[in-house]
Amino acid sequence: MSTNRYDLSIHQNDFLRKNIRLLYVSQAAYGGDWQSMQHTHHCAELFYVVEGNGQFFLEGETYPVSVGDLIIVAPNVLHTELSLNGSTFKYIVLGIEGLELPAASGDMELPYRIVNFKGMQDTLLFYLQKILYEIEAKIPGHELICQNLMEILLILLERQTNFAVSLSPVSRKTSRLSNSIRRYIDAHYKENLSLDHLAEVSHVSKFHLAHAFTEEYGISPISYMITKRIDEGAHLLETTDYSLAQISNFCGFSSPSYFSQIFKKHHNCSPKEFRKKSRA
Repeated sequence: MSTNRYDLSIHQNDFLRKNIRLLYVSQAAYGGDWQSMQHTHHCAELFYVVEGNGQFFLEGETYPVSVGDLIIVAPNVLHTELSLNGSTFKYIVLGIEGLELPAASGDMELPYRIVNFKGMQDTLLFYLQKILYEIEAKIPGHELICQNLMEILLILLERQTNFAVSLSPVSRKTSRLSNSIRRYIDAHYKENLSLDHLAEVSHVSKFHLAHAFTEEYGISPISYMITKRIDEGAHLLETTDYSLAQISNFCGFSSPSYFSQIFKKHHNCSPKEFRKKSRA
């Protein structure tokens, strides 16, 4: 008798995906006579092209797309879909609440991505068609199955690309400015950011920036950045054997003592005590 056992080690942060929700799924096919209006959504949308060629109009730019392309559009982004040269253009679209894209290094505005799943088209299409089947059949439990299948698709997306999608709740009234600043902090929180620097890259006054961000998220930009650093520090304490000095440096703190001081305010215990508890 031969038995192979494989244990799973799931980090607490992996459950953050429960903050996102699949709102809708649809399948559309358009010919050359179709005229689309530019529009926005409060949620993110994932379009997967299953047949034909078309174009996407995104924030004033036009991009050609074809079979196997996945178009990810962040919330509140002006866009529309266009068929190309009179050909049939068919795609499946998912509406997802809580999904956003992080800013790339040095760029404030990256509210969309176009990714080609080379060699994985059949796999992606299988999960999308399974979601369509479940939501159309409405068999008991179909909502949970659709949600889990959507999460699998996001993991495949992270594997296929060199960026990680940001999974966090999104307000229906999220402003463009606050959204951009939050994405920028998510990408640069380990750096020496200041309110003056954030105002400079966003081309607004620091007073307007601070007010807009705080009104939107209930926390100042700098406090949000510190929380991101603390969360990363907690993750490293749980999953690595790095010293306190190394972790404080990795997370952008000026010294281990300052890191310990701020960490204790957030977690009501020292980093050393936190590491001990998490491993117990």
